[in-house]
Amino acid sequence: MSGPPRRPAGPRGGQRGGSRDRRPPRRAPLDGARLTAYDVLDGVSAREAYANLLLPQLLRERRLDPRDAAFATQLAYGALRAQGTLDAVLARLVDRPLEELDRRLLDLLRLGAYQLVDLRVPAHAAVATTVDLTRAIVGTGPSGLANAVLRKVAAVGDRAAWLAQLGADGDRRLALATDHPEWIVRAWRDALGGDAELEDALLADDAAPEVHLVARHVDRAALAEESGGTPGPWSPYAVRLGGGDPGRLPSVKAGTAAVQDEGSQLAALLLARAPLEGPDARWLDVCAGPGGKAGLLAAVRPAGVHLTAADRAPHRAELVRGALAGEDDVEVLVADGREPPWAPGSFDRVLLDAPCTGLGALRRRPEVRWRRTPDDFAPLVELQTALLDGALASVRPGGLVAYVTCSPHTAETVAVADAAAARDDVEVLPVGPLLGEVPGVERGPYGQLWPHRHGTDAMFLALLRRTR
Repeated sequence: MSGPPRRPAGPRGGQRGGSRDRRPPRRAPLDGARLTAYDVLDGVSAREAYANLLLPQLLRERRLDPRDAAFATQLAYGALRAQGTLDAVLARLVDRPLEELDRRLLDLLRLGAYQLVDLRVPAHAAVATTVDLTRAIVGTGPSGLANAVLRKVAAVGDRAAWLAQLGADGDRRLALATDHPEWIVRAWRDALGGDAELEDALLADDAAPEVHLVARHVDRAALAEESGGTPGPWSPYAVRLGGGDPGRLPSVKAGTAAVQDEGSQLAALLLARAPLEGPDARWLDVCAGPGGKAGLLAAVRPAGVHLTAADRAPHRAELVRGALAGEDDVEVLVADGREPPWAPGSFDRVLLDAPCTGLGALRRRPEVRWRRTPDDFAPLVELQTALLDGALASVRPGGLVAYVTCSPHTAETVAVADAAAARDDVEVLPVGPLLGEVPGVERGPYGQLWPHRHGTDAMFLALLRRTR
């Protein structure tokens, strides 16, 4: 006769009473690249951080290996860039308005959906890792919702399948296909004068930008050899890099070179190149922070020219001081260009790189396209107009003002310059002849650089002469 059923063996070590170990099973550690990408999305949505500043900080702190760092970058920037399209997908699958979801859950859903829609990460990997993150960050209940929603995203397929599912056409289709709000689609059409280049321009906003260097006090060929880059096509001081950390270059550490978009270099060179009658001894950069253009102006000015660089924000003025360290005959002021402390007509050349929406640098700040709205323009245009009036008052009769914005939007570019040009003491100088080596730069008498044409940020350039 058989005896009673045997009890399962007790825990190792023969503990009295054979009590079971009730500790939960150990979970696999969270995916480091995906967690870092989530933390970038969280910083952008919760604290209005800039991804291009936050992500490098996190990568340095967490010391991800190169492969994971590259994946975290692709995930963070891609999910931020594609937010509008991802939200259109998620809105089809969530039974409440997205704004009613826990903000953290929504960011995680975007992160998971991006992997499925645009990266074609295998569904089991994208879903499982997002569910694990959701459980750890938000809770068990929300992780179930994430699992259900992302499985539905995967069931439809990639972006092409989802665009067909969403059934959009016209500007809505173009907005979803290129990851832009519809109002930016319309604004780019207006700036380009039609549809011929519109899709190319929008898609260029989604491409990873090259790193551009400026050779201020080092030979450009030597900088190209040191960095492994190639000379830029437009600025005689530019070097373009495919990747790497430019901060590690000896010339950058020494301050003889710096990181600066080639379009930004052309803006400074436009002012320096323009012909000027009469004295040419005092130059002003009126909104100089963080100091890139002031640094190039200091490097290219003729001997004997005194450069004043001003910014109304003390911390930005400190950045300018750093950019101008070692330069002779320069001064840095904390000053508001609308109410300048210097006497009217004090300068021969004035650069005004006016505060703007930053829509010309969407390649570098992918979240800005969703952060900005059409309501932002009115107060900015008022500020830009007041600053341009101040710049024109600061220059002597016959002197020059370069008005520059990192945006192609007509409201803060052509409209502001046209309003100043309508004054009876202002004359417009055509930009095209002064940048003759740059094709396709003309925008009427002004200049407009574009990522898809020039590989630069979308800088607007206007050159004005005060006639009396």
